[in-house]
Amino acid sequence: MKPLLIRGGRVVDPASGQDAMRDVLLRDGKVAAIENPGRIHAADAEVFDAKGLVVAPGLVDIHVHLREPGQSYKETIATGTAAAAAGGFTSVCAMPNTIPVNDTPETVRWMQSPERGASARVFPIGAATRGSMGEALTDYAALREAGAVAVTDDGKPILGDAIMLAALRAAAAVELPVIQHAEDTRLTGGCSMNAGALAFRLGLRGMSVEAESSLVERDLDLLRQVRRGHLHVAHLSTSKALNAVRAARRAGLHVTCEVTPHHFALTEESVGLYDTNAKMNPPLRGEADRAAMIEGLLDGTVDAIATDHAPHAAHEKQQEFERAPNGITGLETALGLAISILHIRHRMPLAGVLALLTSRPAQAVGLKGGSLSAGSPGDVAVFDPAARWVFRAAESRSKSKNTPFDGWEMQGRVRLTVSQGRIVFRS
Repeated sequence: MKPLLIRGGRVVDPASGQDAMRDVLLRDGKVAAIENPGRIHAADAEVFDAKGLVVAPGLVDIHVHLREPGQSYKETIATGTAAAAAGGFTSVCAMPNTIPVNDTPETVRWMQSPERGASARVFPIGAATRGSMGEALTDYAALREAGAVAVTDDGKPILGDAIMLAALRAAAAVELPVIQHAEDTRLTGGCSMNAGALAFRLGLRGMSVEAESSLVERDLDLLRQVRRGHLHVAHLSTSKALNAVRAARRAGLHVTCEVTPHHFALTEESVGLYDTNAKMNPPLRGEADRAAMIEGLLDGTVDAIATDHAPHAAHEKQQEFERAPNGITGLETALGLAISILHIRHRMPLAGVLALLTSRPAQAVGLKGGSLSAGSPGDVAVFDPAARWVFRAAESRSKSKNTPFDGWEMQGRVRLTVSQGRIVFRS
């Protein structure tokens, strides 16, 4: 692999607190050196001129659905990570709702095999229970040994108190976080959007705020009983649940959480007249909850921006709203939305935005990455923070095009993505 010298860019590395003009040398898949401009001499290196650009650690997404094995008509590991690379992501954590469910070490290893053709590092998340049925725990030690970085039943939340407590204890014993999709499905049967006046006008059953917050509160009560336990709450969407997390952190519990770009960019009004590209779970909420998500990102309560990239084939989304599957793609729009909304509109420092996309999500699930310190993995995202551009779903590298952001103008365009020292995207 030829060395790569990224020269003359503004290095913003939240993990080290660095924000200055620097040259970065990548060699043998790792960060070899970071020096003042002109100090690195590497005659054998390919040179990329980053003048006017930001050089950041490769972005880290701890919540994606790559659909393999079993649903390659929606996405493959190759196409999903190609979309990731186009969005500046070099590490993605893949949820286990595959076919079969990723509940064995063999599936974990299969997902990480070089034969998958990944353009980013793939970190599988193992199922918390066998088949994600919420009954018997999987072998957490074996999953971790194979490469799993967390356990979850994702869209099938663990409802039983005893099994959730057992999961928290078993995961703590092998130092894995338990990720919970916070939804009490006993309260959401047949629901397809946020509960409220708009759902009433559209004749749709709505998911209440309490369906999310009550399960978060239950899980936090269980976490108090577990020594060294770590709970991670996936895709928070309500102020009430966020406040519960905030209080638990103040009390010293090890709880982390994430928010998606669509939950800080959109409200339930985007459903319009039954637009299935605005159907996801948790659903888009009202303006007060959207504002609360932004406040949680700004004040540090939220640990990570995670896309919940959930590709679906066109024919699956092109049906009645209540029958269409939940989820949207998100890997190629996350950085642009974060810069446009958090940095430009809400004046969050760029380093703070990048922390939510690099070092903090990496820390939340214990990944090596999210930093540009010497010896770190050679994962880099180079982007133009001033460039305004329009996202076109038809041009997406994902196999699926189910997004509410088609035609959106945003700011912050990825110019180069490097994974383990290898250029995987250039624009």
